Amino acid sequence: MGAPKLIIGRRVREVRERSGRTQAAIAGLCAITVDYLSQIERGLKTPSVDVLWAISRELGVPLTHLLEQEDNRQAPTEPLIAPGVAAALLGYQAVLGDDAPVDAVRLRERVESAWASWQSEPARFTAAAKVLPQLIVDVEQALRASRAPGEAALRRDVLRCAADLYGLLRSYCRRAGRTDLSLMVADRALRAAEDAADPIRTATAHWNLGHILIGDGQPEAAGEVARQGVARLGHVPATRDSVAMKGALELVAVVALGRRRRHHQAREHLLSVAGPLADQAGETNAGRTVFGPTNVGLHLLSIEMEAGETGEALRVADQLIMDHIPSLERRFTFDLDVARCHFQRREDAAVLLRLIDLEAEAPQDLARSPVAREMARELVSRVRPTLRRQATGLADRIGVVC
Repeated sequence: MGAPKLIIGRRVREVRERSGRTQAAIAGLCAITVDYLSQIERGLKTPSVDVLWAISRELGVPLTHLLEQEDNRQAPTEPLIAPGVAAALLGYQAVLGDDAPVDAVRLRERVESAWASWQSEPARFTAAAKVLPQLIVDVEQALRASRAPGEAALRRDVLRCAADLYGLLRSYCRRAGRTDLSLMVADRALRAAEDAADPIRTATAHWNLGHILIGDGQPEAAGEVARQGVARLGHVPATRDSVAMKGALELVAVVALGRRRRHHQAREHLLSVAGPLADQAGETNAGRTVFGPTNVGLHLLSIEMEAGETGEALRVADQLIMDHIPSLERRFTFDLDVARCHFQRREDAAVLLRLIDLEAEAPQDLARSPVAREMARELVSRVRPTLRRQATGLADRIGVVC
């Protein structure tokens, strides 16, 4: 009886009992037997990644909450979140100097550069750790300086920079597993966008917050945030960006429905509401949401996969062309979802090939993905002997203890 099994089972039991739900209720919703769930909780069975994913959703907690004590090894290259970033966010004192505030034009250039790196660099966490601490401090200094009388125009420019920077930090902190910091920076982004009276950035902030709530196991709250964001855009003139942001928020509502296992409603909302908006906007990157027809296709793939329709999901995947998508994170999510489809079908060679491709394109994202790590772990134990060396090597490289 291995320690990982015991720890996963204990976490599942603790969360289930705290929620006041029975084994029979959770097992039925997850399409497993009560005996199987009992064996998981007693450490006699290790659930597959898809069973564990279903359990986490029914219990209303992120998958990482069930796995975090099971394997605390981090990516081999650096901590999950850079200490300098956390220090700057929590106190601004880490690199605070006596220099005069950076002007708004230079701040804009640096924020745009940070975003370009975040959306394209394979080692994007390392790159972000180098630039974000000082950038956080400089933006906060500029915000304080812009409160002086007669600086209204400057303040609006700096507020926009702050909203964009904290939108980037939402993605960074969420991917690093720090929901607490994600919520904090999402709140800062929303306040900055509202203070700047910028409707597109305000919508982006709602989109950011919605994704955090989904990741934190609060799909109903995420859906409500998305509805509020769409309602606020109803008073904004129809431009390509406003249409794209409305569509991006509708995708949050789609994901929220999927996480509540309302797959039919999610599919219908996607095709009847988000799809036409994508056709109207075209391929965009408004608010760094990468909204457009391809993104709608990515969400359809996810819905079919989560509904267990892996054959249909793979058919959708075959129709998607990802080369033009500027976001590494979106391309990573696509490949990971395809890997999960193959994993559910026990097509282990295809899973291994897809994970190795992901390692080449986004090694730091792969090492930080609980789903990818659990798939890599299970592959080692179930893959054919001819592929075990490659599976073991992959698991070792991303820091998975087997």
